[in-house]
Amino acid sequence: MSCRMSSIEALEGGLRLPLVEDFYTIQGEVYHSGKAAYFIRLGGCDVGCAWCDAKYTWNPRLYPPTPIDEIVERAVACEAQSIVITGGEPLLYPLAPLTDALKEQGLTIFLETSGSHPFSGTFDWVCLSPKQKSEPLDEAYARADELKVIIAEESQIEWAEQCRSRVGKHCRLYLQPEWSVSERVMPLIVEYAKRHPEWNISIQSHKYMHIP
Repeated sequence: MSCRMSSIEALEGGLRLPLVEDFYTIQGEVYHSGKAAYFIRLGGCDVGCAWCDAKYTWNPRLYPPTPIDEIVERAVACEAQSIVITGGEPLLYPLAPLTDALKEQGLTIFLETSGSHPFSGTFDWVCLSPKQKSEPLDEAYARADELKVIIAEESQIEWAEQCRSRVGKHCRLYLQPEWSVSERVMPLIVEYAKRHPEWNISIQSHKYMHIP
């Protein structure tokens, strides 16, 4: 079943989006880890990773389309000037109306995506987190400012290297242990990064801080 449950009519071309939650927190992963940011999390995902820690977002029918004006109003009221659009998979939806409205307010916009759907919208930073079950489009590799590959087992490092070969030379590279097996795979990742220092290690620091 497709996760594009919200019809084009209901979304009004992106003027409404299936909002799961929006909240102010500290970015916990990869290059911008430790920075305050306002998160906009959209519902709907057609990748379905078994280890996903946001499975509650997968079914967009649970989240009635929300006017983007409401989302932008809350984002602008926040102290941070950085916005993270995440999911689910946010590129399932037309994002240009939302990103245009945020840019009009002078906000910096980060996108977190698996890259498996065409881009829409304007972004200052793209975090590509590729999934083997639904490989990214060529466009996603070209747009990536950082590559974050989740590692749950040793064989996935080979996948990470395949992805690395397709991103731009200035893309920052990260291996991130899957949270539920992090103690088991972390030594493997550490040793790999020591042998291949072009890779950095990302951890989900927000989970250690006990914040969203």
